[in-house]
Amino acid sequence: MFENLSDRLGQTLKRLRGQGRLTEDNIKDTLREVRMALLEADVALPVVKALIDRVRERAVGQEVLKSLTPGQALVKVVHQELVATMGEANEGLNLNVQPPAVILMAGLQGSGKTTSTGKLARWLSEKQKKSVLVVSCDIYRPAAIKQLETVAGEVGAQFFPSSTDQDPVDIATGAIDQARRQFIDVVIIDTAGRLHIDADMMEEIRRLHEAVNPVETLFVVDSMTGQDAANTARAFHDALPLTGVVLTKTDGDARGGAALSIRHITGKPIKFLGVGEKTTALEPFHPERVASRILGMGDVLSLVEEAEQKVDREKVEQLATKLKKGKGFDLADFRDQLQQMMSMGGLAGLMDKLPMGDLPKGVQGHMDDRELVRMVAIINSMTPQERRRPDAIKGSRKRRIANGSGTQVQDVNKLLKQFTQMQKMMKKMSKGGMAKMLRGMKGKLPQGLPF
Repeated sequence: MFENLSDRLGQTLKRLRGQGRLTEDNIKDTLREVRMALLEADVALPVVKALIDRVRERAVGQEVLKSLTPGQALVKVVHQELVATMGEANEGLNLNVQPPAVILMAGLQGSGKTTSTGKLARWLSEKQKKSVLVVSCDIYRPAAIKQLETVAGEVGAQFFPSSTDQDPVDIATGAIDQARRQFIDVVIIDTAGRLHIDADMMEEIRRLHEAVNPVETLFVVDSMTGQDAANTARAFHDALPLTGVVLTKTDGDARGGAALSIRHITGKPIKFLGVGEKTTALEPFHPERVASRILGMGDVLSLVEEAEQKVDREKVEQLATKLKKGKGFDLADFRDQLQQMMSMGGLAGLMDKLPMGDLPKGVQGHMDDRELVRMVAIINSMTPQERRRPDAIKGSRKRRIANGSGTQVQDVNKLLKQFTQMQKMMKKMSKGGMAKMLRGMKGKLPQGLPF
C-alpha cells in the first residue's frame, strides 16, 4: 500500500532533508510536488487542499524557517499533518457494554464484508479473548450465508444459521437472543450488499440497525476504489450512524487515496485495514505508523508487535544459546530464519515496515517471496549431514539437491553464497558485533535505544 505515493513524496522530501536553509520559494515548489503526489494517489481534492494549506501555514512560520534543520523540520510537519488527516490515533472498538456487544457490518457488494466479518471474529477471539457469534442477514445470496459458515469454522467463531425465506430483522434478533442465552461476548452481523447504493438497501439496513441497536456500525469499503470509497462512505454515513470504517484490499492498493480521504470526508475513523486474503490479515489502523510508512520512515512498532506474535521464541532462544556456546550457524538454522521471515509477511512485508529512505528506488519492487520458498525447498532437499556441514556440498551433491528441489545448480550455488554471508554476520553478532551494527543504523531507529 502507498507505494506510488511513498515514492513521489520520498524523492521530493529527500531533497530537503540535507538543506541547511529553506526559502519560501523552495517550500512553495516542494508543496506543489506534494500536492501533485497526493492527487495522483487519488486523494480527494478537498482533503489535498486542506492538508497543503495547513502544511504551508506551518512551513513559512517560525517552526520551519527558523529551525536549525529546516529540511527535517518540514518533513516533520508533513508527517504530523498526514497523521492529523487520518485521525491522530487508533480508535478501538467500543466493547465496554453489557454482553453481547453487537457489531453491524455494512457496505457494498464485493467490498469484503463477509471476509472482514470472519477476520474481525478471529481478531476479537485471539487479541481480545472474546467469544464471538457471527450471523448473515444477506437473504438474497444463499452463497453468502454458506461462505460465512465456512469462514466461521476457519476462525473458531460460532455460526447462527439463517435462510433466504427469513426476515433480516428476525435473523439478527434471533442471533442476539441465542448469544445472550449462551453468554457470548460479541455478535457480528453481516448484512446484505448491493452493487450500488439504492433506497431499498438503505431502508432495510436502517430497519436492521434500529432493531439491534449495535454498539459499533462498521462500514466496509474496498480501498482500491480510491475517491469513490470516501464518497460511498459519506453516503452510508448520511444514512446510518457509522462508528468506523474497515478498509479492505489495502495490500493491492498502490495509491492509498482512500485511507487519506475517508476520515476528512466522513468524520469517522478507520479502525481496521484488511491486508491480505488470509483470516489473520487484519490490522488495527494506526495513523502515525501509516504516515511513517508513506514517508519512507518505516513502521518499527508494527514490526516488533508482529515479531512478538509470530516468531517462535523457543527456536530463537535455542539459536542464541547455540551461538553463545561457539557452535556454528548451519543451514538448518538458516532455514528456520527464512521460515520465520515468511510467517511475518515475507520480504515485501518486512521491507514495508523498515526505514527504506536510503534504498535505491525500485529495490523494494524486486523483493520476491518466491525466492524464500525456493531457498527453503533447496535446503529441504539436503541430507541432515549436509545441512550441518555445507562444506561437503560439492558437484554431484549440488546436482542431486537441484534435481530434488526442482531448481538449477546455480540456484544451489546462490543459496550457499547467501548462507556464507549470513554465517559471517551471525559470527559477528555472537562476538558483540550486534551493537556495532545497530550503532551504524542508529539514524534510522527510534530514539532512546541503549547504545
